[in-house]
Amino acid sequence: MNSTASRRMVLIATLVFALDQAAKNLVLQFLGPTQERVILDGFFKLVHWGNTGAAWSLFRDRNGALAVVSGLALAGLVAWRRHFHVQTILGQLALGLICGGIAGNLFDRIDPTRRQVIDFLRFYLRRRSGEEIGFPAFNVADSAICLGVGLLILVSFRLESAAKARPAPGSAEGGLIPRAGDRGVEDGRG
Repeated sequence: MNSTASRRMVLIATLVFALDQAAKNLVLQFLGPTQERVILDGFFKLVHWGNTGAAWSLFRDRNGALAVVSGLALAGLVAWRRHFHVQTILGQLALGLICGGIAGNLFDRIDPTRRQVIDFLRFYLRRRSGEEIGFPAFNVADSAICLGVGLLILVSFRLESAAKARPAPGSAEGGLIPRAGDRGVEDGRG
C-alpha cells in the first residue's frame, strides 16, 4: 500500500471524526439531556440521548468494556488494513469512514465529561394512537461506520465478480490452451 492511500484514509477518518464531534458538540450546546426538537413531525427529530451500550443499546452500561473493544477494533483495522481492499479508492473511503466513526464514538466513551456515546438523529413514525415507532437514535459516527461497511461489501463483490470474469491462467479463455477455430488447431498443427 502506498503513502497516498494511507494519507487518504487518515484524511477521511479525520474529517468523519471532526464532523461527528462538531455535531455532538452542537447537540450538547443546544439540547439538554433527553430533550428533543421535532424537525419533521411524525418522521424526524433531533434528540439528545446518551448511550452507554452498543447499537440499539445492546450491552447497556458496559461503556468501559465497549471502549476497550472499540480501541482494539480500531487498532486491528489499522494493523490489517491491507486486507480491506485499500488498493482501491472505494476501499480507502470505506476504511476511512469506519475508522473515523469508531474514533468518534470511542472519544465519547473515554471523554470524562461524557462517558457515553451521544446519539441525536431519530427517525420515527407516529401511529394513530400517538405512539411513536422508529429506528433507534444514531449519530454521524454510526452513519459513517454503516456506510463504510456497506462500501466494503460492495468493493468485495465487485472485485470478486471481476476475478470470476477474468479467465484463469492455463484455461482456453486465458490463451494458453488452443481452442477450436484458433489458427492451426483444425488442421492438426496446433
